[in-house]
Amino acid sequence: MHSLSPSINLKFLNGTILTSPSSTNHHHHHHHHHLKPILAIANNSSSYRKQQQQLQQQPQQQLYQPFRPPPTPLPSRFSNLDIPGRIDILANRLGVWHEYAPLITSLMREGFSPPTIEETTGISGVEQNRIIVATQVRDTLVQSNVEEEILSYFDNGGAEVLYEIRLLTGPQRASAARFLVEKRYDGKGAQDLARSIKDFPSRRGEKNWDCFDYTLPGDCLGYMYYRQSKEHRNPSDERVSALEQGLSVVESEKARKVVFEELNGKGEGQEEEVEAILLKVPVPVVRLQIGEVAEANSVVVLPVCRADEGVEVILSAPSEIRNEGVFGIAVAEKGWEKWVVLPGWGPVVDLGKGGVVVSFLDARVLPWKANRWYKEEPILVVADRNKREVENDEGFYLVKDEGNDVGLKVQRGLILKELGVTECLGNVVLVVRPPNENDDDQLSEEDWD
Repeated sequence: MHSLSPSINLKFLNGTILTSPSSTNHHHHHHHHHLKPILAIANNSSSYRKQQQQLQQQPQQQLYQPFRPPPTPLPSRFSNLDIPGRIDILANRLGVWHEYAPLITSLMREGFSPPTIEETTGISGVEQNRIIVATQVRDTLVQSNVEEEILSYFDNGGAEVLYEIRLLTGPQRASAARFLVEKRYDGKGAQDLARSIKDFPSRRGEKNWDCFDYTLPGDCLGYMYYRQSKEHRNPSDERVSALEQGLSVVESEKARKVVFEELNGKGEGQEEEVEAILLKVPVPVVRLQIGEVAEANSVVVLPVCRADEGVEVILSAPSEIRNEGVFGIAVAEKGWEKWVVLPGWGPVVDLGKGGVVVSFLDARVLPWKANRWYKEEPILVVADRNKREVENDEGFYLVKDEGNDVGLKVQRGLILKELGVTECLGNVVLVVRPPNENDDDQLSEEDWD
């Protein structure tokens, strides 16, 4: 047994060794938490040897069922260890993490729970899970014939990096692992990479998507940075920084060209200028994330009116909310029915006393290009009632909806000026969209009409 090298064991040993002779059925190990604790079989028992021979005669691929890697087999030098011996190796971290991770699985099959293992070995439940999963990821890399020097890179502290790519398919894991080693990424970098690979297919049809190669991890990550750059003003440091990051990771020539030209302003000329003008006074459109208010460091409470309640209501909404006493109780100058709590975003915090929120039933009232946004969803428009003058062509303003006796709408400054309107009910500072399961569809600047 000891003459076998660990790599051969990886191929032939299945988790069944640690269960009783009767349980040679391979499906058992998926449900090992139902098994009663059983003692490991002594190494010299004949049933054990028979089992070994059976395992070695089976074609290797049968052991690996798709999407469900078996518990990683125990390296041969651990296979005749009793329980105290296994605990000792774990407690003293003897060896590399992926070598001793199977000992954790083996203890679980003996009936140990993660908290008990934590008490006896000092390896936390989170860490146990991380190294078991990372070891399974590493096993798929071994099966994909990933080079030895790539594998050994992860021997030292690589568990958290490999853990992050657990949701990728086998081939994606292999290419991601090579990329992670080349770039020397840590867990956070690996998380971004995995996220960008998972996200890439859903971006089909977005700008320049087809110039990036889905099979190359660097292109997926590069596209994520390229998309992020669009969320920042042009020019701005954040935009340049996102594009530079993109340039440093893209792998294909086509993708490199797109990012390079975006960085050096060789975009599609005409459109660039239009965008530059639009970006001078963008109205941020944000989608509220689920739970975001609860996690915010600071919040702002604002009075709400419905768009169909009209001008009078807007003007009569309370304008001052003070925080009183040791509890910071919010006190309004007068009673009001509806309030909304928003995270302390910049535009909202800067509102001062004139802030009011108008709720529209349907996002289509806004002057953005309807071709992309037929989204029928309610929105909140945050406006500053202290800024009543229509001064900026590119600004957005809250005005009375002439086609509707009481209603309100949002209109661009340029159009209001053409109509000879110089005064409005308030300057729009922010549009808030409701939380959504897929929170990725941020509105980009060019969606405004």
